[in-house]
Amino acid sequence: MRVQAVERDRCEFAEFYAAAADDCLRVVVLVVGNRQLAEDLVAEAFTKAWLSWRKVHQLDEPRAWVVRVALNSHVSWWRRHRREVALGDHDRATTGTEPHGLDSALMAALRRLPVRQREVVTLRLLLDMDTATTARTLGMPTGTVASHLHRALAALRREIPSFNDQELTR
Repeated sequence: MRVQAVERDRCEFAEFYAAAADDCLRVVVLVVGNRQLAEDLVAEAFTKAWLSWRKVHQLDEPRAWVVRVALNSHVSWWRRHRREVALGDHDRATTGTEPHGLDSALMAALRRLPVRQREVVTLRLLLDMDTATTARTLGMPTGTVASHLHRALAALRREIPSFNDQELTR
C-alpha cells in the first residue's frame, strides 16, 4: 500500500515538474536577473517541493509556492554573498539570460523595476495568477498588489512606448 502511495506521489510530482518548471524558472530569472543563479534557486525550490509534496500538491497554486521558496532562497543567498559582490552587480543579468519568448527591451525594463513590482508583474502576468493568489504568495494585501501592478505597468509603458502602440491596435 505504501509503495503505491509513493509511486503515485512520484508520478504526480513528475507531471507537476514537467508542467511548471519553465514558468517558475522564467519568473525567477526575471526577478533575480541571473539565469544560472535562477536555475539553482528553482532546482532547490523543486527539491523542497518534493520533500513537502503531500502539503504542496494540495495548494491552490503550487507553482506560486515554488516561486516563493526560490525567491526566499535568493534573499538568503544575497545576504550571505552581498559582501562578495560589488553593490551594482548583484542585479545585473549576464548575456544570454533572456527567458524564451520575451523581448530584450522588455527584459531590461523589467529589471529596472523595484523588486516587489517585478515580483507582482511576473506572478500576475507570466504565471497568470489572480490578485488574491499573488497577494498570498507575496504576503501583502490585495490592494498593494494592484498598486504595484499599476505602477509597474505605467513604468513599462513609459520605457517601452512601442508596446503602447501594440496595445492600441489590438
